[in-house]
Amino acid sequence: MNETITTIPFSNLIIIFIPVALVIVILHKWSLEWKNSIYAVFRMLVQLLMIGYFLSYIFESRESSIIVLVLSIMVFVASWIALGTIPNQRQGLFKYALISIIIGGGSTLVLVSQLVLKLSPWYLPQYMIPIAGMIFASSMNGVSLAGERLIAELNRDRSYTEAKGIALRAALIPITNSLFAVGLVSLPGMMTGQILSGISPLIAVRYQIMVMCMIFSAVGLSSFLFLLTVPSKVKFKS
Repeated sequence: MNETITTIPFSNLIIIFIPVALVIVILHKWSLEWKNSIYAVFRMLVQLLMIGYFLSYIFESRESSIIVLVLSIMVFVASWIALGTIPNQRQGLFKYALISIIIGGGSTLVLVSQLVLKLSPWYLPQYMIPIAGMIFASSMNGVSLAGERLIAELNRDRSYTEAKGIALRAALIPITNSLFAVGLVSLPGMMTGQILSGISPLIAVRYQIMVMCMIFSAVGLSSFLFLLTVPSKVKFKS
């Protein structure tokens, strides 16, 4: 398999926005948040175009300090966004989310990049940035789900211990479902991208196994650490 990946012209890329527009029209007809969807799509478009140019620069860089800076920004932004489901508690819980994502996601990143892939140099941008993005985004989602469910269960007068258990289980539901479905229902992004670029499916499978395990670990560890470090005396109820 040595086919080169097909380049998508911008003129062809516009076609995919047709069903996007259809969904937005449906939301408008049903008096739902259609403006928010337009904003989300527009923001996605701008962000991805910007990051495309930015990554081109990063991948050519040989400065480890730049990579460390990018990783630090990822962690701080992920920690802030993670608490978007509980905005009233954002400032008070930010340090707990930050610690949880740094330790839970960071340890997983070190394990994958230095022991599984054995990157040389250790900060090799083409691998480090995409993998860190997947790990910290997964940690972010786990903390977000755990925090939201913790508060919901406490507001139902659950005990703190019981609420934490329910919250951890809820945080792991999406990735657990993905583990069940991968290969049968879906071919995840990294595996699909590698196959499209001409890499053997047998090699792509190994990478995808690594990715699924690292995401499960990042979500589980970060969510657990968040629930563990948040003090029970914090006033969660609104």
